[in-house]
Amino acid sequence: MIYKVVLPTAASGLASGITLAIARVIGETAPLLVAVGGFYALNTNPISGPIQTLAVYAYEMFTKPLNPGFRDPSLERAWAAALILVLIVVTLNLTARLIARLFAPKKSGR
Repeated sequence: MIYKVVLPTAASGLASGITLAIARVIGETAPLLVAVGGFYALNTNPISGPIQTLAVYAYEMFTKPLNPGFRDPSLERAWAAALILVLIVVTLNLTARLIARLFAPKKSGR
């Protein structure tokens, strides 16, 4: 009964819930990382050492430009980082909806 009825029915909710939880974590940890702090140096090796998050990077580019006399490239980088964060969250939400639709129990016509 569990394998035939409960798991197929719950698979849609479980899969979409996990995906939405990941998207929510990405969106809601950004203010926490800015308030608490983060790693502010550039790390070119992604598998070695701490890496700066996109939220902290956008904040740093906005508040402390690379060249104080010429602020435009830093603002463009800040907006690009914010756009990437939004696109990641939107992609995860759309993926959750697709997973929910694929795993939804099939309606049988009576």
